[in-house]
Amino acid sequence: MNHENRNIEHKRIWKDEYLKWVSGFANAQGGKIYIGIDDDLTIVGVENLHKQLEDIPNKIINNTGVFPETNHLTMEGKDVIEIVIEPCGMPISYRGVYYYRSGATKQEFRGAALHQFLLKKMGLNWEDIPCDGFTLDDIDDGAINYFLDHAIDEGRMDNESRKSAKEDVLYNLGLIKDGVPTNGAVLLFGKYPQRRFVTSSFKIGRFGADDADLLSQDQIEGNLIQMTDKIMQVLSSKYLIRPIHYEGLQRKEPLEIPEDALREIIFNSIVHKLQFGTWNQMSIYDDHIRLWNEGVLPEDYTVETLMSKHTSKPRNPKMAQVFYRAGFIEAWGRGYEKIMKAFDKANLMRPEFTVEQGGVTAVIYREIFMSIRGDKHPIQTDIKSNQNWIKTDTESIQNDTKPIQNRTKSEERTIILGAIKNNPLITMDALSDLLKITKSSVQRRLDALVKEGRLRHIGPTKGGSWEVIE
Repeated sequence: MNHENRNIEHKRIWKDEYLKWVSGFANAQGGKIYIGIDDDLTIVGVENLHKQLEDIPNKIINNTGVFPETNHLTMEGKDVIEIVIEPCGMPISYRGVYYYRSGATKQEFRGAALHQFLLKKMGLNWEDIPCDGFTLDDIDDGAINYFLDHAIDEGRMDNESRKSAKEDVLYNLGLIKDGVPTNGAVLLFGKYPQRRFVTSSFKIGRFGADDADLLSQDQIEGNLIQMTDKIMQVLSSKYLIRPIHYEGLQRKEPLEIPEDALREIIFNSIVHKLQFGTWNQMSIYDDHIRLWNEGVLPEDYTVETLMSKHTSKPRNPKMAQVFYRAGFIEAWGRGYEKIMKAFDKANLMRPEFTVEQGGVTAVIYREIFMSIRGDKHPIQTDIKSNQNWIKTDTESIQNDTKPIQNRTKSEERTIILGAIKNNPLITMDALSDLLKITKSSVQRRLDALVKEGRLRHIGPTKGGSWEVIE
């Protein structure tokens, strides 16, 4: 005899509250309820067998509308009732509440999860519902052209698509019904989707010591197809850093986080979001970034599933198809693999993904920022190419120099230039630790370099960055 699982429930006696289990099985994959068997699989049997064989089906039919198959079984010489519940194509409630069998437990649908469940049972996706009050005039021509440009460049649409009318583009993408743009169309290409879908914007916050210490914030609005570009622009100009280094004589300013991987993480967060749920929220701290979007993983999927080869099961398939055609995401569940490879190539810690608070969180570590800021234990970056720049680990600079007592001021200035070339935001404290001299001595060396025309300070006196003049 099987223990309780997603399809089997054992009950010692019948109670009317078990109609909730009937609803849960009918709304899931179906299942069987055995009356007369204890939780530990002890056969206890039932009393008044014939009356219960008549009463139980009537109660199920009258309270849920489900027509069960009821069987009399004999186990260890005792009477047992088997109630077989088939999965139902329509949502089944008990006293106005909808239940769902998940694993060996009964779940109650509420809020956004109930909305999503009801749509799914009726064969609908939220993205497919016509957006009442919106017309083709509310669709941004620039957003459509932006999508077509990317899709054609990726070879996922042909050049003739440029000649298509706006309505034809939406029709071919399955985003218009009877001349009315769907919810998905308005989110993807609308002139101002937030007029209807307030929580479709993207929130960014910079935090200090703790979550109560909000230093600055932005809310990115507009259509979803162009939103990631706006997010990346704000992150690059306001929240993240671009350390300068040189490859030969060529100056490089890469973002502290691998840019393509960060874009992929943001795209996934937008595409897989429960679109009628709350905002996507990015919280930025000194040492890490947290990006959360509402919407749990597909059933039977875990974070480990995402990290391995898996079938893509997008929450919003038509919207995901638009992002795929534009070349923003992969269609075969390879996005997470690409993200991890990008971080591996940059010799940075891989992001971590968790399921929490009804959604998915990505944690991205800011190793480069922490190192440049002068953290006591910066992460040493192993450069695997012919780059002519100094390691970020300040100890490696010190170890390659003469003993402290034998260094001249000129040699100290050379060490400072090398450190600043790699870390333009390096602090006075970090330079003092590096050279083992006082901060006032560091300041004198810096002043001399500025006077010689070898160094320039950019930005405010407190803060800003340094630039080495070649």
